Order: sequence, then C-alpha cells, then structure tokens
Amino acid sequence: MTDTDTITAAQSGDAAALERLVRHAQVRVHRLAMRMLADPDAAQDATQDILIRIVTKLSTFRREAGFDTWVYRIATNHLLTARKVRAREAGLAFDAFGADLLDGLVDETTAAPEDHVLLNELRIKCTMAMLLCLDPPHRAGYVLGEVLELSQGDAVDILAIGPATYRQRLSRARAKVTAFTARACGLAGARGACTCRRRLPAAIATSRVGPAPSPDLADAPSFEDARSLADRTAAELVTAKLQQATGPLVSPQDLASRVMAIVDPPG
Repeated sequence: MTDTDTITAAQSGDAAALERLVRHAQVRVHRLAMRMLADPDAAQDATQDILIRIVTKLSTFRREAGFDTWVYRIATNHLLTARKVRAREAGLAFDAFGADLLDGLVDETTAAPEDHVLLNELRIKCTMAMLLCLDPPHRAGYVLGEVLELSQGDAVDILAIGPATYRQRLSRARAKVTAFTARACGLAGARGACTCRRRLPAAIATSRVGPAPSPDLADAPSFEDARSLADRTAAELVTAKLQQATGPLVSPQDLASRVMAIVDPPG
C-alpha cells in the first residue's frame, strides 16, 4: 500500500496510486482525530482537511521517515495548531469531568438493563472524552505513545520535540489519566463510583448516547469483552488497555473519494 513504487507513482501524478495512499492515510488520520477530539463531526472535518494537506504536501515527502510517521506528523500538527480545531477545544478539567460523571447516577436497583450496545457506546465515548481533560500537547503525547503505542522515536519525530521532553509529557499525561480512571471509573476498579449501568440513564436523557450505536464505533470490543479485559488486567495496566479498547474508529464516510474529487476533479 505504501511501497516505494506507489509513493513514487503518486508523486508523479498517478491518480490511482494517489487514491490508494489517501485511503491508507484516512484510516490513520481519522483514528487519531477521533482520539484527539472525541467528536465525530469535528473528526470528520479535521480528517478531510488533513487528507487534503497530505495530498498537497506529498511532493515534499523525502522518505527520511516512514510514510505513516509523515502522515501522523502532518495530522498531529494540524490537530494542535489549526485555528478551526482549536476553536472547538472543549477545555475540560478532570475535577469537572469527575463531578459530571457523578451527576445523575442512579442506584443499582434502578440501573439500566444490560443493553450491551448502549453500554458499550457509553463506555467508549466516556473513555475518549476523558482525554479532553489533558491539554492538547499532553493529549497528543498520550494518544501517540499510550493508545496508538508508537515508538518513542516515531513520537518524537511526529511531535518535533526532544526525547526527554516527550518522556516527561507522556509520563505526566499517563499519571493523570491513570489516577482519574482509578478513582472515577467503576469498570477499571471497585473504587470508581461511576459504572456504565448507573450512568446510562443520564447519558440517554442528555443525548450523550443516542438510540442507535455510532457507525464508527461498531467494530469496537463489546462491553462484555471490555469488562472481562478489565477484570483480568493488572491494576497498573488497566487504564491503557481500556483506552485502547475503542476499535479502529473507521470513518463512516468515504472521505478519500471526497478528497480525490476536490484535488483531482473529473473532467
């Protein structure tokens, strides 16, 4: 998919090769955008903008790094700096988010039934929204290193920071997310007051979870699988495992075709 011949052909104007690269990039860019923004509409907009930037900058790709690393670098820079993205920044804080999770909890006798589809939707959305409590630079470091599990070398290259700075940023972000998950999330441990079953009625009432599952969350591990994963995972690792259990976050729209129509209109 990203072999040298395909990249060279795309850089030389081969539309078919270019579309293959755009489709390859779309999967990675949308997954990153969803984890950075936790908003499907914002992630769609950002993904399209980033794919256009990838196409327009493809001639500058010199293979000093791998193609995926180069794609992540363009995507991350856009997500951290684009005015349109920053204007939609939620600006959450862990204390406020924790208080919101406790608001509207029902007791176990009136908790939601075991509707694993809606419970899973809530689990994933809460897991992603939690990261909005990190400022964007720390969020980017956490998503690249802890969620996507990229190597330090790749993450440093993508973020354009030194190794020591990256390690500090990742360590701080990891500590904050782990501490919050341990004290707030009942799925991660017994200390957490908020369980998905107790939270679901309020989430439905406030439209944070809709009547049907989101199409980009359909391939995520099931609620039962996530609960089983949490039960059998060591406490120090459970936060990362639950953060990773969101599925591929595939775009429900064919953004690649839309981008190709913009950059290479039929005629």
